[in-house]
This record gives sequence, C-alpha cells and structure tokens, in this order.
Amino acid sequence: MSRPSAQNRKQLQAIARRVMTERGLEPDLSAAAQDEVAGLTKSAADSSASIKDLTGLLWASIDNDDSRDLDQLSVAEPLSGGAVKVWVAVADVDAIVKKGSAIDEHAQANTTSVYTAAQIFPMLPEKLSTDLTSLGEGQKRLAIVIEMVVGADGAVGESAVYRAVVLNRAKLAYNSVAAWLDGTAPAPPKIAAVPGLDELLRLQDRAAQTMKSRRHHQGALSLETIQTRALFNGDVLADLLPDEDNRAKQLIEDFMIAANGVTAKYLESKGVASLRRILRTPERWDRIVALAATLGDRLPEQADAGALEAFLVKRQHADALRFPDLALSVVKLLGSGEYAVQRPGQTPNGHFGLAVRDYTHSTAPNRRFPDLITQRLIKSTLAGRPAAYGDGELEALARHCTEQEDNAAKVERQVRKSAAALLLSSRIGERFDGLVTGAAEKGTWVRILRPAVEGRLVRGFQGLDVGDHVQVELVHVDVERGFIDFARS
Repeated sequence: MSRPSAQNRKQLQAIARRVMTERGLEPDLSAAAQDEVAGLTKSAADSSASIKDLTGLLWASIDNDDSRDLDQLSVAEPLSGGAVKVWVAVADVDAIVKKGSAIDEHAQANTTSVYTAAQIFPMLPEKLSTDLTSLGEGQKRLAIVIEMVVGADGAVGESAVYRAVVLNRAKLAYNSVAAWLDGTAPAPPKIAAVPGLDELLRLQDRAAQTMKSRRHHQGALSLETIQTRALFNGDVLADLLPDEDNRAKQLIEDFMIAANGVTAKYLESKGVASLRRILRTPERWDRIVALAATLGDRLPEQADAGALEAFLVKRQHADALRFPDLALSVVKLLGSGEYAVQRPGQTPNGHFGLAVRDYTHSTAPNRRFPDLITQRLIKSTLAGRPAAYGDGELEALARHCTEQEDNAAKVERQVRKSAAALLLSSRIGERFDGLVTGAAEKGTWVRILRPAVEGRLVRGFQGLDVGDHVQVELVHVDVERGFIDFARS
C-alpha cells in the first residue's frame, strides 16, 4: 500500500460521495433545488408587529474556528438573588426554506449535514447555511428566541418562546474563548472590541456551570469520549487529531440542552405534538454492571442514571488517562438516541444520558432537519395556525430522521476509517493496545488510540466483550472500503 500522497483529499472525497449514495443520502442538490437557490438573493425580513427587535442586546456566537453555518446566538443579564436571564436565538431557517420546496425536499431526504474527514455535505446549500440563514456577525437576522430564567441553583424557571430580530456582535471560537475563561489566555480581540461583552460572557459561563452541576446531580452522564478531526497539509492527510472538549463547548451545550427542554415544554403546553429526541433506558445494563464490577465498583441491578454518573465521576478522578476508553464502552452499551413523536398528555420517554424528561432538537435548523420541523411547529403555534405537521407526518419523519442520522453517522465513520487506513497503510504488522467497543454475531470491534480509530478483530475475538482491553496486531487495511483488520496478539 502506498504512503499518503497529494491525492489523499480527492480519494477520500470520492469515497465519501460513494458511501453517501450507498447509504441513501444525496451528495448533491437536485436541479430544481439549484434553481431555487439561484433565485435567492437576500436574507428574509418580516415587519410583523409580533416580532420583537432585540438587536440592542450583546448577542454573540461561539462555534468552531472555521464554522460559518451559525445556528444560534446567546446573551444573558443578571437578576436578583443570583438568578440569570438567558436568551438563546436560533436562526429562522423556515423564513427562507419553505416546507415542500425543492430545497426542503433535499434537506428532508438527508435530514442532517454530513461531516466527513475530507468534505462537508451540508443539509442546506451553503449560500443559505453559511450566509442567508446563518446568524453571521454584523447581520440582522430573524430568529426564534428562547428566553429563560436560570436560578442560582441551576434550575430553569420562567421561560418564553417568541420571534425576534437579532444582531450578532461577535463571532467567537470555542478554543480561544475556553482559554480565556480558564485564565490561560487573554480575551480574544472580538470580545475586547465590544464593551461589556466580556462581563456578559462570564455571566453566561457561570449560569452554564450551575445548570451543568444540577443536571449531573440529577444523573446526567459524564461521557468524555475521543472524537477526531482530519488534519491536512494541503491535500495530504497528515494526521487524525483528538477534538477535545472545553469550557466554551460545555457552555453552549448546557444552553442548548436547556433551550431544547424549554421548547419541548412550550409545545406540550400548547397541546401540540412534537418530535422528541430520546434515549431509552439501556437494554444492556447488565453488561454495564459487569463492566463496573471489573473495576471494583457495584451498580444496582436496575438501570439507574444517578448511580452510573457517580461511578463515572469516580473513575474519571481515579484514572483520567483511560477514562475515555471506559466512557466509549458505556456509550456503546447505552445504545443510540432516536426521534419519537410526543403527543400532549403522554408520559415522555425522556433522555437517559442527559437525565431530562422533556427534550427535543430545535437549536440547529441549518444542520438538522428535526430542528427545522420543530421550528415550523413553533411558528405555526405562535401564529395560531394548525400545526405545521400532522401526527402521521411526524411519525413517518421520526422514523426517517432516525434512519438517516444513523446512515450519516455510518458515512462519517467509514470515511474516518478510510482516512485512518491511509495513515496506517505503512504500519502492517505493528502492535497496538486496544479496547473492545463492539461484540456481536456480526463481528467484534476494537479501538486503538493513535490514530483513534476502530477496526475489526478478525482473529482471537472469542470470549471478548465490550470494555475488554486487548493487544492487537494490524494485519490488513483497505482504504477504499474503510476496512482495518486486527488480530489478537
């Protein structure tokens, strides 16, 4: 197998497009959708009296360094007694992408943006997601605003959902904001350039920390796993690097979880069926119990998120270096999230991993179709119109979105494995420490640390289960198919 060459990116892009098609995803817009895009020249505007003007607030976005598809902004103000009022603004994508349009049909077909190691396949055309429907810096944009009061104890109290016009004062990046919050770097120039923004961001951070603490006290799971991003030198793949969590990412995550909860409760209060994001009680809890036992800990026989979180926190403190391996094993055993229709009056399934009862996806409508569905349900409810989607439509879309999200994850994973195969192609015969991440009739899977990638254990897998540590030898790679084969050594 040849070493990485200048054809790396093109090879991986070709693989990504092929796998997209094989998994029932559309890598390209239809001709009709392209025609619609060509006819769009400006962002949406609406002068309705019900739409609030919130452009005077110090809104800011925090996202990846290179992100231009900005779905949300946030801002906060202090209240008495240690409470904080938080606003989250979500891009009003529906103002341009109308239900049933050719652009909407493409978004509904894929249901999500697909982020591969070589290329991003956006759910919406870039002219929209990175411009006309993005909450770009310095741009007035229509938005759905979730307003909520966070108490000193982290509990979300009074809340409201409405439409507004907002203005992003500063496009900020996770890594630089996190370093500033941690005190290891000065404030990014864009923070310093907006008087008062630094104080409001620290206020947001404090509110997020209290919300996070409360959620984890209630059983939200600390699951720090290793995610990777491709590093290219020009078009040559140089490495797959860990994409680490940080304080700024956690801030946004906590705000989005809270905003999604408020949105779910809002639709419930209005008697409107919604599309919930759920994670059921794990079927393989017995294996999680057995995994804990191998580390000298006891978990109850019945699934208990609080007990599992206490175990995870204990293990993270005891062995931070190996904790991502344990977390990955638990993630695999918890199973996948899914979309389900929640009708008014029904008992929610909830989200086991987040320890929340009411949860939807609503804060990323440029990137996820379920969020656009929820946005349309909100807007039809606010306007006093019949629900944008009927129960039958929602049921079909719940199944479709779950299936396509799974397909997108498989595409991303397969292209990551193709990228890893490129990096490993000259290392046949080398030995690695591995963690068993999957064990079923269809095969046993192992993850190595550098590069952080999964491969199939083709020999010596008997008796192994998720969470077991093994030493493996690399015996074969197939870049085109994304196959990496190990044998137990």
